[in-house]
Amino acid sequence: MRPRRDGPDYAVVVPTLGRPSLEVCLRALDAAAGPPPAAVVVVDDRPGDECPPLQVSPGLRARTTVVRGRAAGPAAARNIGWRLAGSVPWVVFLDDDVVPGPTWAADLAGDLAAAGGGTAAVTARIQVPLPEGRAATDWERNTAGLATARWITADMAYRTEALRAVGGFDERFRRAFREDADLALRVLDAGWSLAAGRRTTVHPVRPAGRWISVRLQAGNADDVLMTRLHGRHWWGRAGAPRGRLRRHVLITAAAAAALPLAAFGRRSAAAGCAALWLAGTAEFAWARIAPGPRSRAEVTAMALTSAVIPPAATWHWLRGQVSTGVSRRCAGSRRGRPRRRNSRPRR
Repeated sequence: MRPRRDGPDYAVVVPTLGRPSLEVCLRALDAAAGPPPAAVVVVDDRPGDECPPLQVSPGLRARTTVVRGRAAGPAAARNIGWRLAGSVPWVVFLDDDVVPGPTWAADLAGDLAAAGGGTAAVTARIQVPLPEGRAATDWERNTAGLATARWITADMAYRTEALRAVGGFDERFRRAFREDADLALRVLDAGWSLAAGRRTTVHPVRPAGRWISVRLQAGNADDVLMTRLHGRHWWGRAGAPRGRLRRHVLITAAAAAALPLAAFGRRSAAAGCAALWLAGTAEFAWARIAPGPRSRAEVTAMALTSAVIPPAATWHWLRGQVSTGVSRRCAGSRRGRPRRRNSRPRR
């Protein structure tokens, strides 16, 4: 085990579903030059009880705790992790598919040393390597967006005091989506500030199937929850792109109206709705195909998923409207965590 070097006390929390990338992440963390973490908490969030043990880098084993999560999503897993991390002043959240840079620990020490007393969190610089010699696919471009996203917990250092002040992550966000923006906005509302750091972490593009873009539409339900929690202007505050939801709803409504209109003999109206659906779907597909490699596999995937994404996005948006409406009528909708908006950092 490497000896402790002078530097800030911090813990690292890594929620995981047991992907092979976890071992790569922990090896890079172990090898990074600079003060090592006081503790590493790996939260095994895989469902079920019969899961093979996770592999931890030998240099980190003595200071690493592996704890089972509740399979309730990364927000809940991170809450388990930081609350088990002990009395360290800082907690660094890493995703299990990132690779800390070779000087990551030393750079982190500089980031934390530069943080003022009212700074709740310090971001990292995220790099997403894209293929050379060809245009990026739709999925690769989607992942590359992480490099410019604000406050993402792929690599984010939070002051433990700030986490306690706002109650940590909101566990109603059950996907790796918007839970980081929600926490950052609540921390800002509580009077803290957020700073940009200089450490660098690589986020590789992980393999994904043809229908990954359809599955990602579940995030539209989280956007509804964000609006309920932070108001209509949260997009601008969080620097989040608005996306195509309005167009998706319009295209879906046109498709849904075409068949009943035809059944009732309204052929002209039905034809108009069908034409609107076709034109909207074609425009959406081309917007995704044009900047990409335009290979046969990519064009096929974009054509198929562009027809499915609008109804999927609409469905999840409607589901979010219903679920958040129900949660607002339920007592204690924050699951027992008080929302301490009036808390202020010690300067």
